[in-house]
Amino acid sequence: MPLELRNIQQIGDELAISWGDGTESFLNLEKMRRACPCAVCGGEPDVLGRITRPVVTCTQDSFRLRSVVCVGGYALQPYWADGHSTGLYSFEYLRKLASPPASSGL
Repeated sequence: MPLELRNIQQIGDELAISWGDGTESFLNLEKMRRACPCAVCGGEPDVLGRITRPVVTCTQDSFRLRSVVCVGGYALQPYWADGHSTGLYSFEYLRKLASPPASSGL
């Protein structure tokens, strides 16, 4: 069953996500940004499959979320205060990054 996003909301320095299965995830924004899956942050493989990780310099603005957009039914695209916005975080990736899901109490 594919993951379905119900609601997202920033609460302090965390992104709270409510999922269609009734669980909630809480993601620390700094942890989320440092785990950005884009090629600029994580690198990309060369023709031999070797990944060279770039040196990414962060500032306080790197961890401030300006907005977040849902991409199709599979990912979120955050827009950070330092101008970075190329990372697409699949719902599955977000669940892996988040603290263990909390029950909705149903």
